[in-house]
Amino acid sequence: MSLDQAIPDAHQALRARFGAAIQAEQATGETFPVLWLDASVWEAAHRFLREEIAAPFPLLADLWAIDESLRQHRPGQPASRITLCSHLVSLARNADLRLKLATHGRAPSIAGVYANADWYEREAHDMFGLDFGRETRRILMPPTWEGHPLLKTHYARATEKPPFVLTDRLFEAEERATITDPDLLGLPKLRDGEELMVLNFGPHHPSTHGVFRILLGLDGEEVVWAWPDIGYHHRGAEKMAERQTWHGFIPYCDRIDYLGGVISELPYLLAVERLCGITVPPRAQMIRVMLCEFYRIMNHLLFYGTMAQDVGAMSPVFYMFTDREKGHEILNAITGARMHPAFFRIGGVAMDLPTGWDAMVRGFLDWMPARLDENERMVLRSELFRARTVGVGAYDTDTALTWGTTGPGLRATGCDWDLRKLRPYSGYEQFEFEVPLGQRGDIFDRTRVRADEMRESLKIIRQCLENMPEGAVKADHPLTTPPPRGAMQKDIETLIAHFLQSSWGTVVPAGEATGQIEGHRGLTQYAIVSDGGTQSYRTRIRTPSFAHLQMIPKIVPGMTVADLVAHIASIDFVMSDVDR
Repeated sequence: MSLDQAIPDAHQALRARFGAAIQAEQATGETFPVLWLDASVWEAAHRFLREEIAAPFPLLADLWAIDESLRQHRPGQPASRITLCSHLVSLARNADLRLKLATHGRAPSIAGVYANADWYEREAHDMFGLDFGRETRRILMPPTWEGHPLLKTHYARATEKPPFVLTDRLFEAEERATITDPDLLGLPKLRDGEELMVLNFGPHHPSTHGVFRILLGLDGEEVVWAWPDIGYHHRGAEKMAERQTWHGFIPYCDRIDYLGGVISELPYLLAVERLCGITVPPRAQMIRVMLCEFYRIMNHLLFYGTMAQDVGAMSPVFYMFTDREKGHEILNAITGARMHPAFFRIGGVAMDLPTGWDAMVRGFLDWMPARLDENERMVLRSELFRARTVGVGAYDTDTALTWGTTGPGLRATGCDWDLRKLRPYSGYEQFEFEVPLGQRGDIFDRTRVRADEMRESLKIIRQCLENMPEGAVKADHPLTTPPPRGAMQKDIETLIAHFLQSSWGTVVPAGEATGQIEGHRGLTQYAIVSDGGTQSYRTRIRTPSFAHLQMIPKIVPGMTVADLVAHIASIDFVMSDVDR
């Protein structure tokens, strides 16, 4: 008997358990159910799905809000000023479920059910002013900020406000706002009657990338407690999405994770293409896969070298930058850029592969295996590296899922969860590759998994090289942007379409859609809302780094400060991926 036959659908189980409190099932183009709940069962329903249902939903992948005040197309949906959405994942079912709550400014908290809901609720409070009935601090904006940036009434450009003038009084107020009192955070100042040292670790520290701060309570070199503080790098990409055309937002995707290149473009475009009903041609899909795997290798090489550097091995990072340079030369030749190519398009890619691409890719494939062997000898077989990483910063699968950890950080615990295998997209079902797993979930295994993933990415790239199909690199669809230039020179209708799309923008049908991929750091998800216009009504960007940093206070107590440096390096976060 299959799982589907043995276990009822989650939305059916919810209806059986909560009856009329399940207000409606929203008709969407999603591949999973979307249910509207009454506020009275919001917390209970999440607890039921996480703890009571067969094949539960242990992963809260995301939680976000939508300001509905200017929405025009909401057929059959409950009246709401702000809609709260939670996205749950069941690994056992390989299934998702989205729950929605219509609010008028207040919502029940589920932080007591899903531990990682804390930061997401703080973000919803910060960006939308939602009241969760508990003390909620701002998380991305400074305490002195006025208003809630993702409300439709909040300005999007600095030019919409009077010129900024930094007075002495304002400077002093901002300075006072940076002072963090452990008492106000509920953090102890004493341990066994002895006073703890309270230390600001970052933001101006190499291992915290200069824009991430951790407040530490130290007993000598031992970390007693840790309190992460983000928001120093906030750029408002989700707000920017509301004023860019659908096509014009693509370059911003590269900068969500500035080390991921085209990888963050893909989930955004998968969502847009689902709304538009666009099928991407096979050649364009394979080009997308090949480039994503190149950028996966580029990121993992940077992680690998700096991870070794953070535990005292100075040489490996220089060798790995040599390898990255060879990869970036190929990416530059194909896309015209190294780090921010903005190469994918609605319905395909910007242009076909250049002449000689195959020789360049083949040369890279011949170069890298021996280099990976040498890197492994320098790092993973090093007694220094093993002494600093084996058994350090370990956590199990349940802990990882409780805190929203995905990607290599989850697979290092032995959990075989990779969307490329379990939910193939962009043609990944055509490729043969393995999913590397760890056992202990420690720093060493997190490094080992990424090192092995590079070898599997090389396998995928080689299959792209050997099996690249012929054909178009962009869908023949009126909503692809822009139409082929050759057709514009011969056909007046195509020329008109190009003019309208370039000057006005692509009109995407009203609706909601989600794009998910297995990014180099974990689950990357774009949930978009179109109101039938040339711009996104709401673009929600779920990034793995935001979730992964939240687990720090759970893992690091008992570590030394030196181990803390190694642990946060093993998370492989990038702050642009956190402070979206």
